[in-house]
Amino acid sequence: MKHIIVVGNGMVGYKFCEKFIDKSEAKNFKITVFGEEPRPAYDRVHLSEYFENQDATALEMAPLEWYVNNGIELITNTRVNSIDKQAKTIETIHGNEYAYDYLVLATGSSPFVPNIEGIEKEGVFVYRTIEDLEETIEYANIIKSGRTEKVRAAILGGGLLGLEAAKAVMDMGFEPHVVEFAPKLMPRQLDKRSSNVLQEKIESLGIQVHLSKVTSKILGESAITGMEFGENDQLDVEMLVVSAGIRPRDELAKTCDLKVGTRGGIWVNNKMQTSDESIFAIGECALFNNMIYGLVAPGYDMAEIAVNQIIGNSEEVMVDEIDMSTKLKLIGVDVASYGEPFMPIDKGYSIIFENKTKGVYKRVNVSLDRKKLLGGILVGDVSDYNMLHQIYLNGLPIPENAEELIVASGGKNAAFGSVLDLPDEAQVCSCESISKGAICSSIIDGGCKSLGDVVAKTKVTTGCGGCKPMVVDLVNETLKSLGEEVKEVLCEHFQYSRQELFDLVKVNKIETYEEALEKYGHGHGCEVCKPALASIFATLTMETANKQVTIQDTNDRFLANIQRNGTYSVVPRVPGGEITPQQLITIGEIGAKYDLYTKITGAQRIDLFGAQIHELPLIWKELIAAGFESGHAYGKSLRAVKSCVGSTWCRYGMHESVTFAIEIENRYRGLRAPHKLKGGVSGCIRECAEARGKDFGLIAVEGGWNLYVCGNGGANPKHAILLAEQLSDETAIKYLDRFLMYYIRTAGPLVRTAPWLDKLEGGIEYLKQVIIDDVLGIAETLEEEMQALINKYECEWKQAVESPEMMKRFKHFVNTDETNEELVFVPMREQKMPKPW
Repeated sequence: MKHIIVVGNGMVGYKFCEKFIDKSEAKNFKITVFGEEPRPAYDRVHLSEYFENQDATALEMAPLEWYVNNGIELITNTRVNSIDKQAKTIETIHGNEYAYDYLVLATGSSPFVPNIEGIEKEGVFVYRTIEDLEETIEYANIIKSGRTEKVRAAILGGGLLGLEAAKAVMDMGFEPHVVEFAPKLMPRQLDKRSSNVLQEKIESLGIQVHLSKVTSKILGESAITGMEFGENDQLDVEMLVVSAGIRPRDELAKTCDLKVGTRGGIWVNNKMQTSDESIFAIGECALFNNMIYGLVAPGYDMAEIAVNQIIGNSEEVMVDEIDMSTKLKLIGVDVASYGEPFMPIDKGYSIIFENKTKGVYKRVNVSLDRKKLLGGILVGDVSDYNMLHQIYLNGLPIPENAEELIVASGGKNAAFGSVLDLPDEAQVCSCESISKGAICSSIIDGGCKSLGDVVAKTKVTTGCGGCKPMVVDLVNETLKSLGEEVKEVLCEHFQYSRQELFDLVKVNKIETYEEALEKYGHGHGCEVCKPALASIFATLTMETANKQVTIQDTNDRFLANIQRNGTYSVVPRVPGGEITPQQLITIGEIGAKYDLYTKITGAQRIDLFGAQIHELPLIWKELIAAGFESGHAYGKSLRAVKSCVGSTWCRYGMHESVTFAIEIENRYRGLRAPHKLKGGVSGCIRECAEARGKDFGLIAVEGGWNLYVCGNGGANPKHAILLAEQLSDETAIKYLDRFLMYYIRTAGPLVRTAPWLDKLEGGIEYLKQVIIDDVLGIAETLEEEMQALINKYECEWKQAVESPEMMKRFKHFVNTDETNEELVFVPMREQKMPKPW
């Protein structure tokens, strides 16, 4: 195994470890982490929260057990003294030597302490670690003891860290004074006017601000009694917290002559490699693009790049431009800046809104052509920050009247649409590099049902927390778009969950949506509850989508998948992927006759794209005549059962996988469920059918079949889990009947089997008890219900083409037989595609 040594166990060093162990290649590496502090990594971003309960464990990124459980050796209270890059070793302060294959320097930064006369006096502290805070609190308690009047304390520095420290000093019961060298607070993030608004707000809270002050001397004998700024200009204080910035800790790099910047920092390229390709530097110690980045999000990105470089993903590199946007609550005041907060006159224009009565300042900077948002500043009201930030990051269009970005129009801010309008690649959480697509996918494919589920799955909002409002909106809007209410009910028309409605419909023999709505709902229904009830009817009685057409999703309504130009795709069932030459010829002839784009899918079927709505029944008739039937590619139902060639042809095959796959697919064809179902049958453990990536999969072994359940591909792929071993054909099908019916009965709308199992109390062990041991006493019932559905199967295409009444819906226009003549296609590799939008 190759050995990785990580020097530094702060937030970025921890994040490197966390990201590394998530990689499949991690098993080939051993990781040793050295930390100078006596505890595991903790959250420095929320360091001021330590004053609330003085509980250090509440700030931990992970407990000691996490390191042990993940095979990471954590050595705390130990400083690394030197590096020998020729020998590839490091030496600790205790004289111990360790060899490495890769060395990751995550040494971070140290507080910048100005060279001021008397700065070493008692009562002067820095604001960096938990130990710093403990020492400050201890000293504060001593000097306040027995005194009734407020004691003055100063904070040197009016930037982000300084204002955080001011809040901490105020929480300790001091009269706080912020001393800043610049003529404004937060000089790197705010312009003069926004800084004035911030100053007024924090002064109203009892924090005094002193600007343009150059501290020349710390007064007092052994302990601080005041600060001197110049002749006859001083401030009497009894404690000072220095928070004037940071300096990269590059001293270790200098012990082995790694390249460092003239003003400090370990030089790195876009791979996070130092001047020695085996040594990486990440976080605040790294000098990238001649910059030290003092935010946690860029450090996390650097950790990700270093991980990928070490495991061999060499194409993953840091982007040239790093987003330094920030949103913080400083002493109860919301402050944000993004993009270019200050606008040079040659680059664009600024639009400023200020409401002094409410302490609100907003500024947006737009390009000279007035088409792009380049950056901005928000103080007092940052409710629009997340959306403005996304508009800036993704180059989204802005209103013709750009002031609508910060000033409500007609009682409503017209500049913003739904958060779902953002592109999937839009980065919502910069701390954890989580995109809008990943958040939505955790709900769509990952089965998350709440904000808590999404946070647990993706770690979104666990950094600075600034993205939480947008994440909440995304979760709620995504849940709504999937037919789920944020509440634990189906929708506003039914105050029941899907499982509750399933039982009500079954027990009371409800046959139509209208009857269910009349008895258990109210109103007229919606696009959420209609498809959900359609699914329930289908999974109870094998009712096809043709019976109650008006409650079906668009795809089910027309028994085909609608495409982006309004045409449809047709997918006939090809059980197990087995197809005769004559059937192939028929499909080819149909594709040529109707000028359809044809593609072999990943599920061993042939997809025909570009059919107009009136052509669908014509195509189905020809396919049915050739022995095909609906493949249900449009439904929340069984899609396909993929197979290898098995023992029929393959010299490694242990069982006849094709025959068994065909039998299984034909058995469950048309079976509707809360979400789509996919299966696979592999003839040996070489797994050519990818059975363990399916909702159910069978793999041939000595003595029969191993049955796996609850896997899925998609944005959050998950391997299926072994349910039972060495099963006969008959037993495998019996267990499958039980499993599928139990899932159909208990899963929520649009929840696939993998997230369903994750939420099932007791997990796979409980599922085994239900399916194999029959602890609930329902196994026989589940089998009977499945057999009843199988016996009622009908091909929906055949139903439609044989019914003149059903055929009426396959028309472009209600009042005429005319077809859509406005479709435009363009050539693509001897076929065609819709003209791009």
